Amino acid sequence: MVITLNERLELLSRLGAYLSSDDERLLAFMQRSQYHNPWFTLENQQKAAKAIAEDMLDLEKLEAWAGSYMIPQIQTSPKTIGIVMAGNIPLVGFQDLLSVLVAGHNAVVKLSDKDKFLLPHLANWLVEQDERMDGMVRFEERLSGFEGVIATGSNNAYRYFEAYFGKKPGILRKNRNSVAVLTGEETPEQLINLGDDIFQFFGLGCRNVSKIYVPRGYNFDLLLEALHESRDIILHDKYKNNFDYNYAMFVLNKVDFLNTGSLILQENSSLLSRIACLHYEYYDNPEGLQENLNLLRSDIQCLVSGKEIKDWVFLPFGSTQQPGLYDYPDGVDILDFLLGL
Repeated sequence: MVITLNERLELLSRLGAYLSSDDERLLAFMQRSQYHNPWFTLENQQKAAKAIAEDMLDLEKLEAWAGSYMIPQIQTSPKTIGIVMAGNIPLVGFQDLLSVLVAGHNAVVKLSDKDKFLLPHLANWLVEQDERMDGMVRFEERLSGFEGVIATGSNNAYRYFEAYFGKKPGILRKNRNSVAVLTGEETPEQLINLGDDIFQFFGLGCRNVSKIYVPRGYNFDLLLEALHESRDIILHDKYKNNFDYNYAMFVLNKVDFLNTGSLILQENSSLLSRIACLHYEYYDNPEGLQENLNLLRSDIQCLVSGKEIKDWVFLPFGSTQQPGLYDYPDGVDILDFLLGL
């Protein structure tokens, strides 16, 4: 017996409640993930789970999102969709899987070795709640038998994706980074919130701010003071090791930098910064900044600002790690793709 769209949405909302709970089994899988990958702290996994529960699995939000597409109650010709998931932050590929399930298709998933425990548990939980979900999600080391694909990885992996998946309909993603534009008029609260955009998940996500643009002559004192509020991050061993290594390399190579004790700020035009580092670049006027940003549009995931940036959708400070159902990675509508297969 097929599970209808409304039944799937209701079940997924119950999954949201489960992710927000203190269930002992859920906690055990999170602890196992933390043991396997120390970057996936229990706190960060719970933070990711809570964001998914509140912003993606709330029933009203799910119904409004699904209702904006022509999704049949019963999918009479379900497709099998291959999903290659990244593993930089906990449950980073959840939206892809959610979209496949809402569309009524089946998913065959290749997990990242960095994040291979929690998502299979959630898939099994769905089957435990409703046996009609059995077979809708399976996990494989090598994808096969799929009719469309969603793959996320590095720039190097992207070349592999093109070669391996190029003949199939697909959404193929490579490296993107997020940036913030400062004017010098930000409040201390806004700058502290910017610290969340930089430091959450140790800065490992594509939605983490890795570079800031500041006006020529910018006074960094308030920013450095605000970023110091996140100083406890240095207590994490792997993060501290990266900070210490980068600090030593910059000193040895006589590279100019600013330092909060937990973050190194370096003037650099690149969007991609090292772990525990933040790049900054000066701009002389809004027009020059606009031109620079437009040239980099295909490499930018999120833009954070306290003021409107012409021709850009911008996010308020502190919100990058709370994507909603319509915040599709790279701006490519996943559900539209799936429903067009």
